[in-house]
Amino acid sequence: MAFDYDLFVVGGGSGGVRAARVAAAGGVKVALAEEDRMGGTCVIRGCVPKKLMVFASGYREMFDDAQAYGWSLEAGTFEWPRFRAKLEAELDRLEGIYRKLLEGSGVTTYDARATVKDANTVRLSTGEEITAKQILIAVGGRPVVPEMANADLGITSNDIFHLETLPKSILIVGGGYIACEFAGILNGLGVEVTQFYRGAQILRGFDDEARGLIADSMKAKGVDLHCGTNIVAMEKDGDGVRVKATNGMERVFDQVMFATGRKPNTEGLGLEEVGVALGRNGEILVDDYSATAVLSIHAIGDVTGRVQLTPVAIREGMAYVETVFNDNPTPVDHKLIPSAVFTQPELGSVGLTEEEARDQEPIEVFCTSFRPMNHAFAGRSDRVLMKLIVSRETRKVLGCHIVADQAGEMIQMVGIAVKMGATKEDFDRTVAVHPTMAEELVTMKAPVRTA
Repeated sequence: MAFDYDLFVVGGGSGGVRAARVAAAGGVKVALAEEDRMGGTCVIRGCVPKKLMVFASGYREMFDDAQAYGWSLEAGTFEWPRFRAKLEAELDRLEGIYRKLLEGSGVTTYDARATVKDANTVRLSTGEEITAKQILIAVGGRPVVPEMANADLGITSNDIFHLETLPKSILIVGGGYIACEFAGILNGLGVEVTQFYRGAQILRGFDDEARGLIADSMKAKGVDLHCGTNIVAMEKDGDGVRVKATNGMERVFDQVMFATGRKPNTEGLGLEEVGVALGRNGEILVDDYSATAVLSIHAIGDVTGRVQLTPVAIREGMAYVETVFNDNPTPVDHKLIPSAVFTQPELGSVGLTEEEARDQEPIEVFCTSFRPMNHAFAGRSDRVLMKLIVSRETRKVLGCHIVADQAGEMIQMVGIAVKMGATKEDFDRTVAVHPTMAEELVTMKAPVRTA
């Protein structure tokens, strides 16, 4: 049977675009459909605009610190419309780059929603049907809101970038990295931020000591954080939203933002009808090679519910091309992936937490917390945390956790060493770069505890 294309990619995010480009560069005839904007969650409504907002929100403290360093200047007022206009222009520029990259690679693009008709056919929202030898699903995920009365009064992280004006007050519901990042961002931009999380501590899944320090830092910076707390009821109140909470609080907020989880975008794609198996949360079930239960259909990225990070989706896309089109079966290694949470201060993490490691084997914990030079000079109380988890048997560094400004930059480098299997003694043999915060990672001599 002759197909219209060798590969049809459904979804124009980072993973789908990379797979399409790499396959096309190898001579594969490729088409890609995207119903919204090229670039997906990361470029359009996630990592990129969020990080730019992190940068913007940090200037208030910078202006204060500058005075302590001898500069005579005063912080002005933050102009949201001015920033938003430049942000939108930057996202337009990035989307244009993605489109040019696809065009330059010879990928045919369709600005339409694609659903799966059968194992080798997709149906576009335009009514057109297209056949392909292989179909790759890379449609990502979306934020979800809890099922409760008047939940539609709240917004999600998708909406935050498009607000006409910044609210004077906001309630953020959730305790994951998205909730905590936006709590810090909006607080830094001058919004009165309250945060509810129904769990005992924010950032579940990260190292307990790191989570605690970040929670304390958020509170010290002005975020009104309430753990063990959830919404009982919410209703419209004038231009705001009246919220009743489990802790007895009742007040009106200008905005309520839900950051209570994400869900794969598999609804209405026709996957189950053609035999693709889905998990409990709607994620596409795949093997180590991103293959589904249907031989001609694979899936990568957030829609698979594996590790929901942009660089992981990109790697999965490249491994897919190697496996399917280059006759080089390539599984994706999901172990020891460094990650950063852009809270204020940032959290950088790679490998096992202390809690995970001590359940696995005997360990030593090397840890230090201190006021860094720049904050101490400016009179700030902000502290940083540097932590290594070490196997007592093999001496390998099983995990590293950093809470500090620029922790994301540091953990990228540490991640290389941990991935290579570096031991604590390898760290010890490395000469410190002085004066830096990161030098503490190679100067900690005695464990603070064993487990």
